[in-house]
Amino acid sequence: MSDPDVVERLVRLGLTQYEARAYAALVRRDGSTPAEVARVAGVPRPRIYDVMDSLVAKGLVALRPGRAARFAAVPPTEAVGLLVDAHRARLEALEAEAGAVAATLTPAYVLGSAHGDPLDYIEVIRSPDAIAKRFTELLDSVEREVLSFTKSPFAVRIDENGTGLDVARTRRVRAVYELAVLEDPTAASAIQRFVDAGEQARFVDDLPMKLQIIDERLVMLAMADPVAGEGGLTTMVIENAQLAGCLKLAFEQVWASGITLAAAAGSARSS
Repeated sequence: MSDPDVVERLVRLGLTQYEARAYAALVRRDGSTPAEVARVAGVPRPRIYDVMDSLVAKGLVALRPGRAARFAAVPPTEAVGLLVDAHRARLEALEAEAGAVAATLTPAYVLGSAHGDPLDYIEVIRSPDAIAKRFTELLDSVEREVLSFTKSPFAVRIDENGTGLDVARTRRVRAVYELAVLEDPTAASAIQRFVDAGEQARFVDDLPMKLQIIDERLVMLAMADPVAGEGGLTTMVIENAQLAGCLKLAFEQVWASGITLAAAAGSARSS
């Protein structure tokens, strides 16, 4: 192997170019003066003493005192072992620093993960298909109770709301409808099926919006969209117990003012 190859490998092991040249020159002799090393290794004379001091400090070269100081290289196996040990020590120190940094930052990361965007609990939906899909998903999630204001337009037609009918059979469901819904015989027949399944229904002349309150924790509401024009709705899903509780108070007020299905049907027949 040529000297340039040895020098480059020594550099990769952690020596400077001058240190690598000086050590490679020293292994060829039992002992050399700094001037001899500088000449053989091609190290500038003004730099050779610093280079030799550095090699001695690293344990790769030994100083032999005398009338003229001479330097000798330690055996190559010992020298490369020292260089590898130095790398290992630096790696262990780096790993310790990394562990300390991770331990310091992890609590802040965990705390930060628990606080996302303050509006993450609000979901806005405008596509009719997406509204229908989300409405069905929310009905599937009901555990105890659903309260609703029901008026047209419908993302899911009452007569096609099979998921809602299943919920009415197994959960507490109270729904307030606009009286105008009963003008559609298909819708009126579907509402009767819901009532037969267990839904409690009331009817009023006018509702302020479409609304579902699920388990006093989640709200789905639809409001007229002034940009989309007539019939356009913007639907929001908001997971917030305080809002759900507030809207439930409003629901109870409207519920108390409503009439039963039988009374609504009788009023329609008499008119």
